[in-house]
Amino acid sequence: MTQLVRHIRSNEDTSGRVWPLRTQEVSYIGSACVVESAGDFDTQDLALVRHQFPDRHVTLDGDVITVWPAASHGRL
Repeated sequence: MTQLVRHIRSNEDTSGRVWPLRTQEVSYIGSACVVESAGDFDTQDLALVRHQFPDRHVTLDGDVITVWPAASHGRL
């Protein structure tokens, strides 16, 4: 599986997505997205990422925000 890691130098990437100011790395593993910081993100950071992925499950665990792959319909 290919993994793309980008170091963020501003809070906007080439896709036009705006990341929390604390973001240091954004990596994509398949359709999942992992946003990492040197310090903990807060609930406002989580809300910013959730706003950009409205149909996806997004979680916060300290210094990592994960955008989970979309659930496939019709499969158990």
